[in-house]
Amino acid sequence: MNNLMHAPPTSTSPLCNRVAGRNLTGSVLPRASLTAADQDRMYALLAAYFAGTDRNRFDADLAEKESVVLLRERDTGEIQGFSTFMRIEISVDERQIVAFFSGDTIVAAQHWGESILSPLWSQTVFAEADRIIANRPAAQVFWFLICSGYKTFRFLPVFFRNFYPNPNSRTPDEVQRILDALGTAKFGQRYDAASGIVRFENATPLRQGVADISEQRLRDPLVAFFTAKNPGHARGDELACLTAISRSNLTRAGERMVGVKRSFA
Repeated sequence: MNNLMHAPPTSTSPLCNRVAGRNLTGSVLPRASLTAADQDRMYALLAAYFAGTDRNRFDADLAEKESVVLLRERDTGEIQGFSTFMRIEISVDERQIVAFFSGDTIVAAQHWGESILSPLWSQTVFAEADRIIANRPAAQVFWFLICSGYKTFRFLPVFFRNFYPNPNSRTPDEVQRILDALGTAKFGQRYDAASGIVRFENATPLRQGVADISEQRLRDPLVAFFTAKNPGHARGDELACLTAISRSNLTRAGERMVGVKRSFA
């Protein structure tokens, strides 16, 4: 497993303000450049929305990540959201697989309406994927994520044409092997290949009221599918998901998010 990743646009300079929210500014920076105060605020934000959090576990999880998307209050500079990510490399069926794995991710509730984190993350990852493919054309690049909340899962069909598990199609055998290999490489025995679920001994479920699934929510086929695939979501079980980082796999909304310009013959 190789967890080296270039922090754009250089190893020392963060990608700043690529997308500007009404009250937030965003940057992508190397994890090593975070200050102690940054990490304290990140943990406090995470603990406000997830139950059972532990500072030692947060620090250990953060230490393995290479890059961080930070969202700051425009006027005060206070961190109001973040997402961490790393790169995992494995070989499956003699194919080179590179997966970007998303770690802890949260945005303060008062800023849920501001679309800034997704474009920053996606533009960074797609740029990195371009570099990987340029150097290794045979490699396949994926986004590997785990979901204990339906809101994260619902991002997949909004931005990607094909993702797995998928309510409308069976997961192809070759994709399932990649997903299982990534789940095992990252989580070992905590990943259950039969169900596609990651179960932590000390889970950190979302706090009540953050992403509760009501009877009304279950009328959404995607939410119903997520609940059926991950019946233990409320206690912190995580559903392992996979989608190809490829421009041909983007929906129209995904193209706008990444900044793809469509050509018309």
